[in-house]
Amino acid sequence: MSRSCAALMVSAPASGSGKTSVSAAIARAHARRGLKVRVFKTGPDYLDPMVLARASGHAVYQLDLFMGGLAHCRQLLAEAAEEADLILVEGVMGLFDGKPSSADLAAAFGLPVLAVLDASAMAQTFAALALGLQGFRSDIRLCGVVANRVGSAAHGAMVAEGLPPTLPLVAAIARQQDLTLPERHLGLVQALELPGLDAQLDAWADAWEAGLVGGFEFPRVEFAGRSAEPLPPLLAGRRIALAQDACFSFIYPANLDCLRALGAELRPFSPLAGEALPDCDALWLPGGYPELHAAALRAQPGFFASLAQHLTLGKPLLAECGGMLCLLDELCDAEGRAQPMAGLLPGRAQMQTRLAALGLQTLDWPEGTLRGHSFHYSTLDTPLLPLARASNPNGGRTAEALYAQGSLRASYVHHYFPSNPEALARFFISAGHHAD
Repeated sequence: MSRSCAALMVSAPASGSGKTSVSAAIARAHARRGLKVRVFKTGPDYLDPMVLARASGHAVYQLDLFMGGLAHCRQLLAEAAEEADLILVEGVMGLFDGKPSSADLAAAFGLPVLAVLDASAMAQTFAALALGLQGFRSDIRLCGVVANRVGSAAHGAMVAEGLPPTLPLVAAIARQQDLTLPERHLGLVQALELPGLDAQLDAWADAWEAGLVGGFEFPRVEFAGRSAEPLPPLLAGRRIALAQDACFSFIYPANLDCLRALGAELRPFSPLAGEALPDCDALWLPGGYPELHAAALRAQPGFFASLAQHLTLGKPLLAECGGMLCLLDELCDAEGRAQPMAGLLPGRAQMQTRLAALGLQTLDWPEGTLRGHSFHYSTLDTPLLPLARASNPNGGRTAEALYAQGSLRASYVHHYFPSNPEALARFFISAGHHAD
């Protein structure tokens, strides 16, 4: 398959410049004109994609050259190009930060880069910074810049001074404090917790359109990919329950696609709403915010009891990060308040105000090697010995443990299922062969 489609990577010199708001503004402005917009997020992230999905009206997938690999990313882009009028890829951190970086992704797929610069504390230096981004690597192409948070029309004109015709100022977006989204320790507040989000997205789109300098045309990119080989139906007939609500929300759309492609029937339920664990053969507790909802989970006594019954029957249970914390004896918040949890995994977790772990991860399961990432503010104290320990491809300190107890598999790692679908399938059809 091969198709040309208008496409951009939206990046910046640093985090906090406004990549998400500009990406969402562009997506919303085009979607409300009836155009089909597909947005991707570079690297591991759950919160920005929730906002971008609301802006575009379509699920947002990750593009990560480590977790998914080149061929997987190429396939996702090619499939999107088959139906989209516009493809946007939001970068991560600064354009050249990390391994792999946003620039690496742009180079791999020929994505033109629109750089978002926070202009609030500069004038003519804006052009120098933009030109530095443009000339730093010869294998990527900056096609324009956005001046974000300008103070006035005159300020917008000043920042444009010195920009060459090959690097036009695409938009100068006025500074508006009321357009800022609230944040908490892991990043943006979840989209489902923001009742006024749609109005805010429209306001962002309005600000984008009002700030357009004019004359910019979205470049077109040729996306080509082979039709994906179908996965073996290893999970045909298997029912996998999935906790999914404000507490359990860190779920990659590609993971859901992967399980379905393997033949699984997914059965989502909301523990916070008091919904019972569906009749199932296996269970997945993804990450999220158990520290914010510990009391609410305790108020649903049937939830923890059903988890215990599930494990007593020897049915597989995968618990990732926040899902793992729910299974412990105790979860203590950053203020020192302890909340008893399910008591199915020995130990306690302590929330803290500083980041505890961050990094891409490779983890050798008994069924095969999986890739993913870690990002959490809690520490874990458990007597369990790890079944395995992850490694960081960039040599970072984060090396998360994988715990096994009966049919339970638990880790801080957020696994990217397409990195090894067969390994996931083998676990989900197992019955605790690696008990301690």
